Amino acid sequence: MIDESYRPTVAQLRAFVAVAEYRHFSTAAQRLGVSQPTLSQALASLEAGLGVVLMERSTRRVLVTDAGRELLGKALAALEAVDGFVTAAAGIGSGMVGGLRIGMIPTVAPYVLPAALPALGAAYPDLHPHLVEDQTERLLDALRGGGLDVAVIALPSGAAGLVEIPLFDEDFVLVVPRDHPLAGRDDLSADVLDDLPLLLLDEGHCLRDQTLDLCRLVGATPALGDTRATSLATVVQCVAGGLGVTLVPESAVSAETTRGGLATARFAHPAPGRTVGLVYRKSTGRHDDFRSLATELASCTPAGRAHSVD
Repeated sequence: MIDESYRPTVAQLRAFVAVAEYRHFSTAAQRLGVSQPTLSQALASLEAGLGVVLMERSTRRVLVTDAGRELLGKALAALEAVDGFVTAAAGIGSGMVGGLRIGMIPTVAPYVLPAALPALGAAYPDLHPHLVEDQTERLLDALRGGGLDVAVIALPSGAAGLVEIPLFDEDFVLVVPRDHPLAGRDDLSADVLDDLPLLLLDEGHCLRDQTLDLCRLVGATPALGDTRATSLATVVQCVAGGLGVTLVPESAVSAETTRGGLATARFAHPAPGRTVGLVYRKSTGRHDDFRSLATELASCTPAGRAHSVD
């Protein structure tokens, strides 16, 4: 039974959140910069004080209990409140200082970061971004678990408990070999995808899912090959080698089609495409900070139609 006078320490809450995120005591201790015994003791003291088992431990794995999952969101909110308190006490107006953990999907990061990083450095000289490139679901898991502060993904996320701010819209462009019959066209309809040898990113990438959704929407049945890759650069190289065609977002066109042997074909208006946006937890106390961040990111997007961030 819990002692009503018990109050957890910040270190105990950080230990709980880190172990819940990484499901590994050694990794969690390393990320927090403490020894594993120190972290284990902090978590054990938290459980003893609460009278609740938060983690299931075995020699092979660590699992969050039902009680742990129920309390994790409140632990995150408490830590965010503490961090916000410290920031306010330091007299920092915008709060955009120190470390900020930003996640980005692989079909955005290489094409947005060259413009975004200098812009963020100029707008927030005391900010130190820590970037994580990963697939959407893993970024959302990290965001919900407190491992990320914000993420830049294709919208909508379909995830509860998150705020979504659209940054920009962009069209999809068909990349084909230079001598392809569709090369240079700008009047394509989406049903042209029917029976094309379409190359896709590997499973888990949202661009793959968006491409397949588009095909289903127009009733197209592309001739999907066995070739799959984890980066657009690899897929486009396969197109240059004559293995098929692929769809890429507009922001990637200039970077990925400069190699020889490639051409593009564009869809008639309204072209299929996607919306890229910033997402963060509703429970955070940094709404103003992250809206400011979204404004900066939207203003330096390399292609597409930027959204106005209210």
